[in-house]
Amino acid sequence: MLERIEQARKTIHASCEKVGRPIQVMEVCGTHTVSIFRHGIRTLLPENLKMLSGPGCPVCVTDQGYIDVVMDLARRDDTIIATYGDMIRVPGKGGSLESLHRNNIKVVLSTDDGLTLAKKHPDKIVVFVAVGFETTTPPSAVAVMDGARDGVDNFCILSGHKLVVPAMQALLGSKNDKIDAFLCPGHVSVILGSDAYKPVVEEFKRPCVVAGFEGIQILEGLAKICEQIAAGTAEIDSVYGAAVTPQGNKVAWKIITDMFEPCDGAWRGLGVIPSATMKLKDQYKQFDALHRFGIKEVPTEEPAGCRCGEVLCGLIDPPQCSMFGKKCTPDTPVGPCMVSTEGACSAWYKYGR
Repeated sequence: MLERIEQARKTIHASCEKVGRPIQVMEVCGTHTVSIFRHGIRTLLPENLKMLSGPGCPVCVTDQGYIDVVMDLARRDDTIIATYGDMIRVPGKGGSLESLHRNNIKVVLSTDDGLTLAKKHPDKIVVFVAVGFETTTPPSAVAVMDGARDGVDNFCILSGHKLVVPAMQALLGSKNDKIDAFLCPGHVSVILGSDAYKPVVEEFKRPCVVAGFEGIQILEGLAKICEQIAAGTAEIDSVYGAAVTPQGNKVAWKIITDMFEPCDGAWRGLGVIPSATMKLKDQYKQFDALHRFGIKEVPTEEPAGCRCGEVLCGLIDPPQCSMFGKKCTPDTPVGPCMVSTEGACSAWYKYGR
């Protein structure tokens, strides 16, 4: 193991020296951000190699308007809100779900738990807060499929599911074209497959390397990225062969595409990205919370002074926000990047101060 670490470190340093200019590599995944801190990887990197946090935290990229819709639905007497625990403390315009102190807000471990709640409470409409990337979309699809099969007409989802690759393209196209390469997410790539990053490589000529979450995998992924940059090439590569194939998980992807279709949707910091959010197909619209409650428009409004959007685009590091560690802490979060365990602000606060 130590030999592999040293070899990766030497390759990174030699490649960066050959390039001779500042290099910026974005780790798309929030779990990578945390792992990089926990393993002390920054201490092994040359001065001209900078790691940027990206839009890979599902809670963080969820638009403010989505949170406000959840809050409005939670205030109704005819609903039960089923949500994963990391959404409880995300602040909306009128506070967080936690701050409402209502008995109709239930933390669940799976979408199936949400469907079970609907079966147990036929007098309430259960709304599952469905956020996340390609990894969490299949369970939402299965829950809707099962609900349709079992005739559970009081269950619906508020889909905030996102697609990673269109966000990477949007990022390079309008927000941060100074990104030299991407360390691509492990979990998402299990579903998508490494070939999914071809549009980024072919259109923007940026290396894309998939890595797992162990320190050695991250280092070896960075080594491959730096070698490509030094050679002036842009290719897809992977150091996560144990879990990621070029084609991905075709069964999971079929489940997604049977139930969902891409639509334009808002991302925190990136604005509205075409075909980057997932909505239920028309034949399942009775399970769509927006349709169920007649919600025509989801407004967007960022918290005053919060710079989460810039952090998610790799434009600033969290300490550059004037509220970081002062007004905004894990105990008193202003934005979602300080709430989620995968959030860059949370990681910087815990490990980087």
